[in-house]
Amino acid sequence: MTRHVLAASVALAALSVSAVPAQADEGMWTFDNFPVDKLEAAYNWAPDAAWLERTRLSAVRLTGGCSASFVSGEGLILTNHHCVASCLFDNSTGDNDLLKNGFIADRREDEKACPGQQAEVVMSITDVTDTVKNAFAGLEGEALTRARDAAIARIEDEGCTDRDTMRCQVVTLFGGGQYKLYTYRKYSDVRLVWAPEDRAATFGGDPDNFNFPRYSLDGSFLRAYENGKPVTPEAHLAWNPRAPEEGELTFVVGNPGSTARLMTESQRAFEREVRLPVTLATLSELRGRLISAMAVSEERAREGGDLLSGVENSLKVYIGRTNALNDPAFTDKLAASEAELLEMSAGNAAIGDPWAEVDDAVQAYRALYLPYRFTNPSGDLYGYAQGLVMAAQEREKPNAERLPGYTDSALPLLEKRITDERPVYPWLDELYMGWSLSKAREYLGVDDADSQLLLGKESPEQLAERLVTGTRLANPEYRRQLWEGGLAAIEASDDPMIQYALRLEPRQRELQQLVDEAYAGPLAAAGAELADARFAAYGDSLYPDATFTLRISYGQVKGWIERGNQVPIATTLGGTFERATGNPPFDLAPAFAAKRDAIDPDVTYDFVTTNDIIGGNSGSPVIDRDGAVIGAAFDGNIHSLGGNYGYDGTLNRTVVVSAAAIQEALETIYPAPALVAELDAR
Repeated sequence: MTRHVLAASVALAALSVSAVPAQADEGMWTFDNFPVDKLEAAYNWAPDAAWLERTRLSAVRLTGGCSASFVSGEGLILTNHHCVASCLFDNSTGDNDLLKNGFIADRREDEKACPGQQAEVVMSITDVTDTVKNAFAGLEGEALTRARDAAIARIEDEGCTDRDTMRCQVVTLFGGGQYKLYTYRKYSDVRLVWAPEDRAATFGGDPDNFNFPRYSLDGSFLRAYENGKPVTPEAHLAWNPRAPEEGELTFVVGNPGSTARLMTESQRAFEREVRLPVTLATLSELRGRLISAMAVSEERAREGGDLLSGVENSLKVYIGRTNALNDPAFTDKLAASEAELLEMSAGNAAIGDPWAEVDDAVQAYRALYLPYRFTNPSGDLYGYAQGLVMAAQEREKPNAERLPGYTDSALPLLEKRITDERPVYPWLDELYMGWSLSKAREYLGVDDADSQLLLGKESPEQLAERLVTGTRLANPEYRRQLWEGGLAAIEASDDPMIQYALRLEPRQRELQQLVDEAYAGPLAAAGAELADARFAAYGDSLYPDATFTLRISYGQVKGWIERGNQVPIATTLGGTFERATGNPPFDLAPAFAAKRDAIDPDVTYDFVTTNDIIGGNSGSPVIDRDGAVIGAAFDGNIHSLGGNYGYDGTLNRTVVVSAAAIQEALETIYPAPALVAELDAR
């Protein structure tokens, strides 16, 4: 999973309900409903409550979109290199490219702040289902979503009175069947400690991405601070840099971003026929524009590299999803599962016909999808403007009446993301915004009212150039001034990007209301009914779709059969030199080449397990039954791309960088003796 998975659309989270219980090692389980008996039956062992609590308190969610874990009593955090790539990028200059060269902080004072990043630990999970459902009982459409969101805002507000150190988030599970309050301990000062050269982490590049065998040192370390000092977490995982054993039980603990395994047939049809084709076509063009623009100079190649990596990763993800939804053998199983649940629910008057309600909602959404997606231009500077405008307007309202994302519980992180200092490259922002505006005109049509609202008399490229060159939003002090000045400062601003965001805001609100009325509201009501049908058919020992909240999966170290050949469970560091060709992306990282003779070739590099993961799990610790870290999950194999819709235990694999390889790197390749000593402390 190279870099982050680019958010390619402004789509609502899909509501859906899976039709069958989890099989084999399938499942991204919540910590308050871990299947102890199921695991015991499969592996003759299961963790006790103390093991689960210690693991939960050691797990970290990085708000940049990744997972991580505390691995020392001094706030040291293990995650993936691609999860810190943006931090490396933001701290780089033309003279000191940290992403390319890597980074080692010899002293705590040298650790570098990661803009916009926050580390969060789940302290408690509380069921608030009845409170939320009672708030919208008997309501429909937009009225339902308003009542639901107001109830959620009140729960979050009452749950976290100390917003400096705590964050509350009500999470929707089973498409509206359950609502849980997650209370987090948050650390807003996260700093970079150690990262290898980019080529060491990305060896094999896009051709190797979502494939195995792999030779990737996709591991890095951060540290959480509070009041200028490293934090002392309530718990941390032990570090065990050993080789994995074939067949051994493994756990992956992290925050899978989102899955759509609970979709109905009509929702999968929408994905296959509308969302995925649009996403693939538009991202492909963005990739082409980026490659062309980056070829102009080495500086542009550096400045655009992070975005390009994200786009290429996203393309591979969406191609894999498209292939999965066009594979009859795969989709027939999904259809059969839904048919089974329909049959088991027949005659249950309390459930009704939520499938028909979903069908109607999806049909209505088809007419709204393109304007809803394309009236939100891309680009960092526009993103700042939109966030500032919306936050200023929403803060004028009572907390319970605000849009999600702008309530009191959400504002501290939004403020941090908007006001933290990070570099903005005008040419890149122009390209990104111009691309999104050109795609809006293409898909909406030249004469469409939304196209005319977006562009006026200007071309997409002209408009992007005028706004990007004219705005002052690249200056974090100006962003801070607008944030603190509130609505009066926003309305008085003559900044062209702020004025543009104000121009689009009424239509964006109107579209949100239309989507809530025709789509989100009906899905919330149908979701509760579908969840009831599922619980009635299979009981409540089930796992919900991923929601970028803490989950735990179990599996084992195991290869698979690919085209009649057995894929091994692991690679070694020595295999890197055999695989290297001298040409990108199979060229050795300079430190690997320089220290070849010192590197132990037999150390396990990357390995695979049957753990069930998805994007967002990047950086998740891979833990053995003793509760020790033996690696960090960083990718899946090519078959895992269909895992968005369903899990196949014979083929789906998690790809892990071993703790043993990271240890060898810390000792030999990118020496950090202080870190070695810190990890060795028990």
